[in-house]
Amino acid sequence: MSAEAADGRRLLAAAALLALLAVGVALVTEHAMDMRPCPWCVLQRLEFVVIALVAAVAWLWRSRGGLLFSSALVIGLANLGLLSALWQHFVAAASASCNLTLADRIIGALQLDSLLPAVFAATASCADAKVTLLGVPYDFWSLSVFVVVEGLAVWAVLRTMRRAA
Repeated sequence: MSAEAADGRRLLAAAALLALLAVGVALVTEHAMDMRPCPWCVLQRLEFVVIALVAAVAWLWRSRGGLLFSSALVIGLANLGLLSALWQHFVAAASASCNLTLADRIIGALQLDSLLPAVFAATASCADAKVTLLGVPYDFWSLSVFVVVEGLAVWAVLRTMRRAA
């Protein structure tokens, strides 16, 4: 494996760790600071977990093609996360209820709220979950992590492609 591909794998490993850290912080703020999550918050947790899994597979996958494919998936998932965070902030937080929204339906269909309620149960409405952490809207923290994760994945692609050029 080339040094560039190894760098790409390390960048995706960093993206996986950052995604898991984001979920960990969300769980601490929920359970220790009583910042209850709405369905959109929970959907973003799921997106972070899936990003971490895909990035971990990329780290284990030793081929250049596998690394590029996994990086592309991480980029796509990070974009979905960006959209989720923006939707939460600009649309969902302005409504009194977020029952039966796309986020609520996805979590319900996957039954994650009943399988792992401590992680994936939405316990607040979107309006109630509109909180700040250190003066910044919570959903913008999530948004910034998705941006960094996407940047790491793009950087991994560029490092991996460097050898081909």
